[in-house]
Amino acid sequence: MPRSAASRRNTLSTLFVAGSLAAALLGGGAGLAADKPAEKPAPAKPADKPAPTKGNIPYGPHPNQLLDIYLPPSGDGPYPALVWFGGLWKPSKGAPNMGYFASNGCAEIAVQTRVMQDAIEAKIEPPVSVCMLDACRAVQYVRLHAKELNIDPARIVVGGGSQGALPALYVGCVKDRANPDATDPVERTSTRVLGVAAFRCQPSIDPARQNEWMPGVEWGAPALGCSYAESVKKRDSLMPWITAWSPDYLLHEGSAPIYFENEWGLTQPNDEKVTKTNYMVHCPQFGLGFRKLAEAKGVVCYNKYLEHPSEKYKDTWDFLVQTMKGGK
Repeated sequence: MPRSAASRRNTLSTLFVAGSLAAALLGGGAGLAADKPAEKPAPAKPADKPAPTKGNIPYGPHPNQLLDIYLPPSGDGPYPALVWFGGLWKPSKGAPNMGYFASNGCAEIAVQTRVMQDAIEAKIEPPVSVCMLDACRAVQYVRLHAKELNIDPARIVVGGGSQGALPALYVGCVKDRANPDATDPVERTSTRVLGVAAFRCQPSIDPARQNEWMPGVEWGAPALGCSYAESVKKRDSLMPWITAWSPDYLLHEGSAPIYFENEWGLTQPNDEKVTKTNYMVHCPQFGLGFRKLAEAKGVVCYNKYLEHPSEKYKDTWDFLVQTMKGGK
C-alpha cells in the first residue's frame, strides 16, 4: 500500500467495494413555518455494487458452479483477468477492489464453487477436493471461452481471501490438470496461471504443518472428512489425501509466483476485535512457512504484512495487475 494499519484492514479484509454514504440535509430553512419540525437526515444508503457484465454463468452441471464476469467499462479487450474464489463452507462469490482493476484495464471473474458439504452429501472424498477441482474447472472454462468472454487466455491470475485462497493456491501450485484424452473440452484445457494472490490465508490442510507454523491452531475440518482432532490422530493414514490436495505438497518448479498479504504483524494485535482464534487462523506465519517450501522448489514467493513491505510490489493488487500486464 503503504497505508496505516486501519486503512489496510478496511480495504483488504472486506475484499469488496466499500459502501458510500448518501448526503443528508437538515430541513427547516428560510421560508418554513417556525413551528414545523426539521426534517430528519436522509438514511445512509450503500453504493450500488456494479452489476456483472455477465452473471451466474454455469461452468459445470452443479448448481453451485457459477461465475460472474466484470469487464472494464472502457477499452476493447481482450482483457487480462483475475479469477477470484469464494467460500469452502458456504457457497459465495465476489469480486474485490473492482474500481482498481477496471481502471487498469483488467477484468475480474468471481467464482462460486461447490462446498465441502456438497461433497459430503455426494460421498466424495476428501470433501475439500470438490473445491479444488471446481477452481481448476473455472479457470479452464474461462480459458476455453475466452473469445466470447473477451478475455486474454494467456493472461489469467487467480486469488482469494482467507478460505478462498486455498483453491487459488491449489490452481497455482498443482501441475497442469489439462487432460488431452477427456471427452469434455473444458477438461482438455490448461489450468496454468501467471500468479496467485493469497490474503490472510491458510495454505495447507496438513494439521502437522499448520501447527509447525502456528502452534495450537485448528483449521479446515471437514476438509479431510473428519474433525480436526481426528485428522491429527489419523494423519498418517490421511497423508495420501493431504499430499494430493494440499498446495504445500504440490509445489514444483513450474508453480506460479505467489503473493501473501496480511494486515497484521507477527504478534496478535492489541485489539479486542481480533480474537486469538481469528489471529491464529489468519496469521502471516502461514505465508512465511509456505515461502520456505516454495523457495526450496524454485517458486517465487512474496510476503507483505504489518511493518514488513514486500519486495518489488506495493501490495496484492499491484502484484496482480503487474503480473497480468507483464504476461502478454
